Amino acid sequence: MSAGIKRGKPLYILYPESDGQPIAENTRQFRWIVTIAGGLEAIFADQDDVFVAGNLLWYPVEGRPDIRVAPDALVAFGRPKGDRGSYMQWLEAGVAPQVVFEVLSPGNRHREMVRKFRFYEEYGVEEYYLYDPEANELEGWLRTGDELLEIVQIDGWVSPRLGLRFVIGVEELEIYRPNGRRLPTYEDVLLGRDGLAKKADAAQQWAEAAQQRAEAAERQASTAIQRMQQALQQAEAAQRRAEAVDREIVVAQRQAEVAQRQAEAAQRQAEAAQRQAEDERARAERLGERLRHLGESPDA
Repeated sequence: MSAGIKRGKPLYILYPESDGQPIAENTRQFRWIVTIAGGLEAIFADQDDVFVAGNLLWYPVEGRPDIRVAPDALVAFGRPKGDRGSYMQWLEAGVAPQVVFEVLSPGNRHREMVRKFRFYEEYGVEEYYLYDPEANELEGWLRTGDELLEIVQIDGWVSPRLGLRFVIGVEELEIYRPNGRRLPTYEDVLLGRDGLAKKADAAQQWAEAAQQRAEAAERQASTAIQRMQQALQQAEAAQRRAEAVDREIVVAQRQAEVAQRQAEAAQRQAEAAQRQAEDERARAERLGERLRHLGESPDA
């Protein structure tokens, strides 16, 4: 038995871990409890913050061990995995199980099921599912505000919290995982078919991961090709600019050569004009000498 300590006086209160009732009243009910609780445990096996239990007493109020119920299966999101003798809500950060399942047996009484419904409605359950394997009937309720309202169209319903899809088959309830695979049955677990399904899931996950890696590699290759094409375009543009510069250099060089030749021609013309001027001065001087020799002024 578990013991809780009431704040104030050192009063010890016992919280029984069993209500003295059997887990199931017949084999069919037992198979379905195992199927649902075990299937939920398998689905959330890799999520450390999801607690799943079957036929575990839930105590919502500290100091009130008389207020309790043991759902056939419960799921508490935001709570760590681990063994518990009971689910004491005040020790679970005040988190109430969000999803509960009940599997009917011929011994269940209407008054008992009404009491459970009111309990789940009062203490915060978000989704409540009730399955009758004898009649192959499923009922469900979803929280709206402070009430649990009936899910009118339950066949094909997808649980908002679990992601499971419920289908009323010809002979029994069929529950499908988010990946489309059916939740393993009690027989699947016994015969090892669940292990094969897990291997198939693992293979599918591996294939999906490989596909994602291939797509990522393809995107990287496409990006590399685009970058290479951009680099080639930039190289071609640089080559064209270099060729244009080369052409400009050749034109400038030719213009410089023409200017050089023009400068040389102008220099030769200047030298010729200089020589001509010197020759003219020399003739003028000789003429002046002659005129002076003849007794005439050169300026006359």
